[in-house]
Amino acid sequence: MTMTEDASGTTPSSEVRALLRALDGQRRHVLGILDGLDPKDLRRPVLPSGWHCLGLVQHLALDVERFWFRAVVAGNEEVIHDLTSGDEAWKVAPEVPAVDVLDRYRREAERADAVITATPADAALAWWPHDLFGEPHLHTLRDVLLHVITETACHAGHLDAVREMIDGRRWLVLT
Repeated sequence: MTMTEDASGTTPSSEVRALLRALDGQRRHVLGILDGLDPKDLRRPVLPSGWHCLGLVQHLALDVERFWFRAVVAGNEEVIHDLTSGDEAWKVAPEVPAVDVLDRYRREAERADAVITATPADAALAWWPHDLFGEPHLHTLRDVLLHVITETACHAGHLDAVREMIDGRRWLVLT
């Protein structure tokens, strides 16, 4: 199965494919900027807010990929029931290996891709979290894709800054 075909053999529109390519680029950026950091540095907070790279990746896995695509777009009841609240997704237990968090992000992205490729761009959302956001401000898969691309890109930028503070590495800079 490729990005251009979902499990049912349905081909998503060129618009959805283009948006998915943009999202995939941001996902690769998130993982790429962290490549080579040791587990200690992945858990090292460098900003006053105290978050660390691994917590941000777990947030992206649970509060972004899983939440927006499997809960909001697809209406998966099991996912809706298991949603965390507040900043819980940002907290990674010390005994959880870094590789498990990174792999979970990859798996959630794959699950999200399955929802994305099976859903028309203008499809109405299956569920909306009124208790979190009030009245809907996103209405279609297209809206959610644009929102997630923006959020993922923003967090990729955060990771760029933190990585440079940790060891001086900069994303896609040849030195």
